[in-house]
Amino acid sequence: MEKRALIAMSGGVDSSVAAFLLKQQGYECIGCTMKLYNNEDIGVKSRTCCSLKDVNDANSVANRLGMKYYVLNFSDDFKDKVIDKFVKSYETGRTPNPCIDCNKYMKFEKLYNMAQNLECNYIVTGHYARIEKVNDKYYLKKAADDTKDQSYVLYNLTQQQLAHTLFPLGSLHKTQIRDIAKENGFVNADKPDSQDICFVPDGKYVKAIERFSENKIKEGSFIDKSGKVIGQHKGIVYYTIGQRRGLGCFQKHVYVCNISAKDNTVMLGDQQDLYKKEFAVTDFNWILGNPPAQNFKCSVKIRYKQKEHIADIKVLDDNSVKIIFDEPQKAITPGQAAVLYDGDIVLGGGTITTA
Repeated sequence: MEKRALIAMSGGVDSSVAAFLLKQQGYECIGCTMKLYNNEDIGVKSRTCCSLKDVNDANSVANRLGMKYYVLNFSDDFKDKVIDKFVKSYETGRTPNPCIDCNKYMKFEKLYNMAQNLECNYIVTGHYARIEKVNDKYYLKKAADDTKDQSYVLYNLTQQQLAHTLFPLGSLHKTQIRDIAKENGFVNADKPDSQDICFVPDGKYVKAIERFSENKIKEGSFIDKSGKVIGQHKGIVYYTIGQRRGLGCFQKHVYVCNISAKDNTVMLGDQQDLYKKEFAVTDFNWILGNPPAQNFKCSVKIRYKQKEHIADIKVLDDNSVKIIFDEPQKAITPGQAAVLYDGDIVLGGGTITTA
């Protein structure tokens, strides 16, 4: 079978080196940048993807490697699937991770479909993760560089997608990526990694919500654990579980322990009130198609930059699971993802709904 790959090129060093490595392996490569949102529209420069400079950098590397290169405009789909969901999540008291939705709907749905149209066997990204085939099953695994591992944001991948996806950087470390880029004269060899969400280029989430939402942010009440009103908040979109700063003046340190969109209240409490063991996860995707058992034990990660912790898993009938940690964990946050691991293998993941 002809080795033909569509490379998702963000303009950063990771995806550029991914393209280089595939070319070295004898693949016919086509580069593309997904135009999801234009930072220049709001006059802000930032370390995100999707800027004009990113497009130019990706094009420069593609030309250097002798690759065809396209810019694909997915901005309408991005607004519908990612931005609007981001806004709705905050307005309903949740804290979303839009990078997970971008991977699910843009890179591994829209881009996957485009690869088929271009008769490519694979799509390729610069993610730090690994794919391993064992007995006709595809396993998603952590990257060799645990400081850069991105398996957490890839839990939505299916067997069909994994069979047609390549992660060339999964076995490498970041320093090696930089060295390869410098050795080959890539314009982005020393380019900083993207840190901001592309449609929140200044890092100010509330400004983004105001920009994209038709709803006016409403002030409401801070309450304590008994339900007593103890102050006024600026609007629930300003807060997330575990937050301590920006709450105003109180006699002692307090933390956001619960957010109720129904009552427009933010409950404050002590740090100890943030620790819980049990919560529910919905919209669950099992990498192998099915759970390993109805009840089992594994490690669970509830934030991107967090270590996993051991928990009991109870698989429910409605595409959801109940997770019970062995030890209470701090600030389990609705809207974030809970991802299950067996060693370095990703079992699956879903969205935290209650804690």
